[in-house]
Amino acid sequence: MARSGTQFICSSCGGTQPRWAGKCPDCGEWNTLDEFHLPASGAGATKDTQRGVADTMAAEGGAAPQATPINQISEANYKRMPTTIAEFDRVLGGNNGSAATQKSCGIVPGSTILLGGDPGIGKSTLLLQAAHRLAEQGQRVLYVTSEESAQQTQLRASRLGVNSDELYVLADTNLARITDQISRTKPAVVVIDSIQMIYKGDLSAAPGSVTQLRTCCMELVYLAKATGVAVFLVGHVTKEGQLAGPRMLEHMVDTVLYFEGDRYHSHRIVRGIKNRFGNTLEVGLFEMTDSGMHEVIDGAGVLAAEYKPASGSVVCPVMQGTRCLLVEIQALTSTGFPGSTKRKTSGIDGNRLAMLIAVLEKRAELRLADQDIFTSSIGGVKIIEPAADLAVALAVTGAHYNRQLDHGVCAVGEIGLSGKVRHVQGISQRINEAARLGFKKVIGPKVKIDTPNGLELIGVEKLDHAIALLG
Repeated sequence: MARSGTQFICSSCGGTQPRWAGKCPDCGEWNTLDEFHLPASGAGATKDTQRGVADTMAAEGGAAPQATPINQISEANYKRMPTTIAEFDRVLGGNNGSAATQKSCGIVPGSTILLGGDPGIGKSTLLLQAAHRLAEQGQRVLYVTSEESAQQTQLRASRLGVNSDELYVLADTNLARITDQISRTKPAVVVIDSIQMIYKGDLSAAPGSVTQLRTCCMELVYLAKATGVAVFLVGHVTKEGQLAGPRMLEHMVDTVLYFEGDRYHSHRIVRGIKNRFGNTLEVGLFEMTDSGMHEVIDGAGVLAAEYKPASGSVVCPVMQGTRCLLVEIQALTSTGFPGSTKRKTSGIDGNRLAMLIAVLEKRAELRLADQDIFTSSIGGVKIIEPAADLAVALAVTGAHYNRQLDHGVCAVGEIGLSGKVRHVQGISQRINEAARLGFKKVIGPKVKIDTPNGLELIGVEKLDHAIALLG
């Protein structure tokens, strides 16, 4: 007799519990346990339910794998597949994605990559362009669209100039039929757009539920490992900006990429959150155009290209992986109601801003308790490193006093609770990049380093010394 059970999976930490509770015992989050129906087992279960689609394909293809000494494992069949989109290959890992050494970076065969982002941000466009580039190199690609028809996908492909005999399109949502087409077409790369719409027929749960998401993702991961096919999964995001479904999806896949940026602006950033085969600090910079995603190879000055000195505006050289981006940080202050003032940020850590406001009030004697404060990083770039503290503080101060830095001046430095401007990593690279883009002065911590000709490093010890430089 077939038996089935029920578990509850935490969407925050991925932990499983035998019964529902308002609070997850593992991570302590409230209302995160979702019901998960275990597949039936016994005489009435199907072969696919008992062994799984990938296990069935592997069992039909040959003998079970044997343990092998690690120094005897060949890498001949697992060389990376470059997409020739340098910014995308940079994030996927291997090296810095430069054209000269592009052959050693890109997609690892047999890997599973989860790409998430807001609706309309350009996930499908980028993957369709990457699939076209791979097909042009002779790699067969299967693009599975679960949200559009094949004709709708072809319309977008025509707009993007995508046309290749090695790029196959399948409009289906059934996992068994999808895996059957994979076994027939034998692609090197499979794109599933999107995983939320894929379902397994022998599960009673609806597509997009925790049960379907976990089971379908697990089957696709097993398929990738058993056959060596690289699988891209497109994932939806929640209103909080997190990937929809249980956090377990991120644990099962090899790489998690986030597509960031404001859909109403042209610039997009692909950021690696998890990568078993590369560096998670790398980012790829793109620009959305009428003809699709265009990579911005030398994007160091793009985000601050239109910068003009103004009160509440400061440029900061920010490190994103191995590259330096000069990002314009803007701030605005306005009179609010004491006790209910607003602190709003876009692209900047709100907790870090609250700390800087406290330091400005205590160490620089600014009266901000009755001020609404708004800060933003231009271009949709998310700044998480403390090296931008000095630029944010100067932007807030400049907006409050209606003062500005002189033309050709940028700022970088971490600020401690005592108001001291501290040293930051990569200061030489930041200064060199600022000099290359035409900046004449850099306000930063007092350090002894060689500066490029024509650039002056104005070293400051405390925050109030930097504020005195505002004109």
